[in-house]
Amino acid sequence: MKKIKHTKHMKKAHSFFWFLAGIVILAGCGKPHEAEHLGNGDSDETGGFKIVKVFQTPGYAQDLVKRDHYLYMAQGEGGLLVVDVADPENPQIVSITTDNVRGYSTKIEVKDSVAYLAAGSFGVTVINILDPNEPFTTVWNLNMKPAKNIHIMGDYLVTAVSEQGVNIASISIPTQPEVRAGLSTTGYAMDVANTNDTAYMLVATGEMGLAMYDISDFQQGYGVYPNVGWCDTPGYAEDVELVDEKSLAYVACGTAGLQIINYADTNNVHIVGSYDASGYAKELVVKNNFVYMTTELSGVQIFDVADETNPMLMGVVDTEFALGIDVDDAYIYVADEDEGLIIIAIPENLK
Repeated sequence: MKKIKHTKHMKKAHSFFWFLAGIVILAGCGKPHEAEHLGNGDSDETGGFKIVKVFQTPGYAQDLVKRDHYLYMAQGEGGLLVVDVADPENPQIVSITTDNVRGYSTKIEVKDSVAYLAAGSFGVTVINILDPNEPFTTVWNLNMKPAKNIHIMGDYLVTAVSEQGVNIASISIPTQPEVRAGLSTTGYAMDVANTNDTAYMLVATGEMGLAMYDISDFQQGYGVYPNVGWCDTPGYAEDVELVDEKSLAYVACGTAGLQIINYADTNNVHIVGSYDASGYAKELVVKNNFVYMTTELSGVQIFDVADETNPMLMGVVDTEFALGIDVDDAYIYVADEDEGLIIIAIPENLK
């Protein structure tokens, strides 16, 4: 396990110090919040979503990915945190990696035994997680800047780099990415997704909405990728996930909430459904006709999108500052900047 460094960081409304000498494990505390289940007002175990654990993390939780029974968390200046959630009601810290993890890590993606952290002007950090107890950094300050988000596309690392557009790196050697070329975008590239056949790349581009690029002639990351479609969205397009079999893109659009976009016809990429709920839509996951979305101060919102033209708000779970999210068959895992890791049980009728 890596040595945990002493940091001091100011938050939006308050500040506090966290001190760790050697290895200190901070357990979750306080009474769990209960979810509001819209429609019947119930908040019991069978009627709605319910927080089963609030687990204070030593850093400022920004994003997370679940693989097997481990959560890999980007925690700002606190580097990479690995948490064992085999028992979701009793998470255990496995390791913390800060050595050679530069900048403020805000997004994370994992492929096989490697984690990639987006750290803004400090580019991308690459960490070997083959042994979750002893991760170690193999690359830091990778020149894909300013790294806003990371997407894995086969053997390629695709990074949204804000005003610089999108950068592409080969990860045929996963721990040693080789930066190739990329593409320029109109607007600020915030997140990237690709169609299953890797013919198209869709990019959330902030105030410019959703852009679509032809990457069918990929040329191992050195190709020229024309813009073939575009959809103006309300709000600020932060995050995108595709359901390719329906040609639908689900976009978290800041103050404009959830936007659902049909991209079947590149000449007519258009919004087919939306839900403008409270908060600032930040990140989302689509699973089994449901969208799970973080909204910062307004917590986690869950939508039924079986009918994409009429998304329905199914539940809201109140948290302090929800940012990152991942979902499995039974639980929602949330990286909350103030509260740390929050684990929410999905009600049986929605699984």
